[in-house]
Amino acid sequence: MDIQEVIKELNNKEIIHSSAVEYEQLNGGTVSDLYLLSTNDGARYVVKLNEPQVLQSEANFLTFYKDLYLLPRLLFVEPSDNYIVYAFITGSTNYVRKNKQEVLKALVQGLINQYKAVPNDIGWGWADELTDSWQSFLLNEIIEANKILDSYLEKDEFTFVLNLVKSSKINNLDREPFLLHGDCGVHNFIYNDGRLIGVIDPTPVIGDPLYDLIYAFCSSPDDLSKETIISAASHLLIKENISEQLLYEKVLIGLYLRLATCIRHHPNDLNDYLKAWIYWKDIIKET
Repeated sequence: MDIQEVIKELNNKEIIHSSAVEYEQLNGGTVSDLYLLSTNDGARYVVKLNEPQVLQSEANFLTFYKDLYLLPRLLFVEPSDNYIVYAFITGSTNYVRKNKQEVLKALVQGLINQYKAVPNDIGWGWADELTDSWQSFLLNEIIEANKILDSYLEKDEFTFVLNLVKSSKINNLDREPFLLHGDCGVHNFIYNDGRLIGVIDPTPVIGDPLYDLIYAFCSSPDDLSKETIISAASHLLIKENISEQLLYEKVLIGLYLRLATCIRHHPNDLNDYLKAWIYWKDIIKET
């Protein structure tokens, strides 16, 4: 859909209250087309275009958590889900590698602790492509990651992670499902003077809230220490009775998935992630 047509429609529907609109295409959308609209009264909006099922899932997430200050305010969903419009959050998307503990603490308090449970009979995993269990979702993700990591790690590394996912501790059938952001990484955070002030671009997942915390922890190669994840997890209100050993095992699963993402999108970070992989394998062997 042409952005000029979108602007015309938003004016007709009085979503935008100005006929003078400037726009620019934003970088960073890996699968979406993003536009920043600026009006002469100083208002700024983001228009996102993507496949309808993707946008519908994102719109549902933003509606479900419409009162959370870290999330953008959803303003309009095109009736056929061809595009959505939300308020622009002023800030920087550049993550500074110096205060991960503070960023994770703010994420837990402002977003993850606010997550709400959903019915446990609707499925698990990607909200627009659900599976029958949390274990099935993780297994699918690990198997896909192995296709990329097969030439980078020894085969027994894949077997080790696979066994972790299949363990009864990870696959707690009594776990309550929550609606998660699903792409909760530093690349989707908005900062002001290094402080976390916004979280954008959800790819919603039905699952364990700890998944989003570990995703965020692993989403940059700096400060991947056990002290940092323990500090962040200590602020979680929504969590099962989790031992440090189980936390470490979940981190290793998240790190395995992140290694595959790193190779696809940030290959310059690979050496740092491989060092972190060895570090976390050693921690698990020692506990």
